[in-house]
Amino acid sequence: MIDTVAVNGEVRRMQELRLGDFLQSFFFGAGFFETFLIEEGTPWFLARHLARLRTSLAAYADTVRAPPAPLLEPEAVLDALRRCLAVEDMGPRFTGVGKLVAGDGQLLLTFRHRPAPVPEGLVLDQLESRGYRRGDPLATHKSVSYLRQYSHLGRGTVFANEHGEWCEAPNGNLFFLLEDAVVTPPVEAPCLPGIIRAVVVEAGPWEGLPLEERALPVEQRARLQGCVLTNSVGLAQPVSRLLGQTLPHSTRLAQGLRARVEARARQET
Repeated sequence: MIDTVAVNGEVRRMQELRLGDFLQSFFFGAGFFETFLIEEGTPWFLARHLARLRTSLAAYADTVRAPPAPLLEPEAVLDALRRCLAVEDMGPRFTGVGKLVAGDGQLLLTFRHRPAPVPEGLVLDQLESRGYRRGDPLATHKSVSYLRQYSHLGRGTVFANEHGEWCEAPNGNLFFLLEDAVVTPPVEAPCLPGIIRAVVVEAGPWEGLPLEERALPVEQRARLQGCVLTNSVGLAQPVSRLLGQTLPHSTRLAQGLRARVEARARQET
């Protein structure tokens, strides 16, 4: 974590933060967060992230105290970000990861360095099907009450619901390559309505195959030819092995989806 932060647009140091300003978020997980890529000082898909953050705050308006509305506009966040990047530990052409946390009437902006990619592809060999239930509304919001996902980070876990259908990974959405389609689980699975997921879905068919949002049973995994994990930091990462099954076309799928995301990012920034 980088020491420079901003609270409601005011640049501070991490050690200057006061627990009393974030009590509901800290003790009860009553807040939401967004994580986004910063490429040479430019945040990717910031407007989309802020729109999702506002949606979550509106859905739980009686539970989570939102920051003042003007602070949740792209221009305000960009201003705070640029003033943070002006300090000596980052610089205006910083490439890394930004994070926004909204709760307790505060908007906290923090930064960290971008993690190195996994060149050989991800391995997801652990199936967890006890915690996800189809239609769970809270699972479709990026709450700071994140223990269910956080406890599985780095363990190669993939989540399924009580009906044995794919949902998501702890840190991203999943796209599966079949013979006749590219499929991603529906939000009702449940899964997070990811920013990169939305960009990929909006782009439509891939290499002549339809791109569909629909339930996909885990028991049909023998049909899978490829799998990609998408999120706002890694964009599109190949899953080389899924529950012990080698997927030969994950890298090709990841390259194609990543190219789409990068093209859209250039259009929107």
